[in-house]
Amino acid sequence: MIDSPFGTRVIQSVLDTDLYKLSMMQAVLHNYPNTDVEWEFRCRNGEDLRPWLPYLREELERLCELGLSDDESAFLENINFMKPDFLRFLGLFRFNLRYVQLGIENDELYIRLHGPWLHVILFEVPLLAMVSEVRNRNLNPQVTLQQARDQLYRKFDWLVANASVDELAGLQVADFGTRRRFSYGVQDEVVRLLKAEFPGRFVGTSNVYLARKYDLKPLGTMAHEWVMAHQQLGPRLIDSQIAALDCWVREYRGLLGIALTDTITMDAFLRDFDLFFAKLFDGLRHDSGDPVAWAEKAIAHYRKLGIDPMTKTLVFSDGLDLPRALNLYRALRGRINVSFGIGTNLTCDINGVAPMSMVLKMTSCNGQPVAKISDEAAKTQCRDPNFASYLRHVFKVV
Repeated sequence: MIDSPFGTRVIQSVLDTDLYKLSMMQAVLHNYPNTDVEWEFRCRNGEDLRPWLPYLREELERLCELGLSDDESAFLENINFMKPDFLRFLGLFRFNLRYVQLGIENDELYIRLHGPWLHVILFEVPLLAMVSEVRNRNLNPQVTLQQARDQLYRKFDWLVANASVDELAGLQVADFGTRRRFSYGVQDEVVRLLKAEFPGRFVGTSNVYLARKYDLKPLGTMAHEWVMAHQQLGPRLIDSQIAALDCWVREYRGLLGIALTDTITMDAFLRDFDLFFAKLFDGLRHDSGDPVAWAEKAIAHYRKLGIDPMTKTLVFSDGLDLPRALNLYRALRGRINVSFGIGTNLTCDINGVAPMSMVLKMTSCNGQPVAKISDEAAKTQCRDPNFASYLRHVFKVV
């Protein structure tokens, strides 16, 4: 089919991933090169993924064929936080199946990762994209790229009809849709059209491969795994968030300054986010819970510390669509700078297709459990309930 969203492979390149995986990989190389981790896949909506196991194994083998090209390395050299030693390491990096367990257990598909953090870290986004595209290719083979275009144009039309000229000029939107995309072909087409025709301000994409292809800014900083791993990396548990933030600051020296707040809830984060960090970081990212209530807490915290909120930025990335983004922009405009990363609603929004709800999260570090205690109960994750209870007790989380 000429207009098919499906190509010969799911993952196009080592760079067909989100930028934050590379930024964290560099920090791991420099600070924790020998740390051992485990990850587990979870399908939140209970979908039966067992039929797709053979296809996933095939895509995994293809993933291991990939290596960084000279042109891709040259592109990364122009990103100001990428260090020469990391780029040399990335040039040698190959995905290794010895760290992946994939099969059927208790009548469910399971995916587990176990190995050095440095060599496991890049599996997350490609694996999730594989599961999504393999499933969609088999369940929805009739879908065309034109359907994805039509849906995106409907969103553009809605935005033009409902936002003022001033609002369109200020509404900053980025593509964060790699991990749950319908297919690579759909994300590629969505990013192309966003750059060419988005009526607001399209500021870039989290996908490094597409950023290079379309001459866009790749976007991203850190994710939950960075803070979670520090729960077992040496300091007292109560100091683990501080250690994670401090290590990030030392690694990037003022660059990549958006901190993620909901690894142990926003309230616990703000207790550690003192004047030192509030001045060093450019802003915060929202990923769970009520976004307006979260933003009010952030604004109040900056004011309490004597910092003008208009010198900081809040990045929203939790289940957004354009109407939600516009409402948040209107609620916060003139009080703090805001930007919006939209994922599934851009890259897997096709009539008749139900997007997947799935995660691949770190479960242990150096043989000990780690936890994410989200601002949204459904997003909380920990394999060891005793450790989760202890973490709640230490950080005074109800």
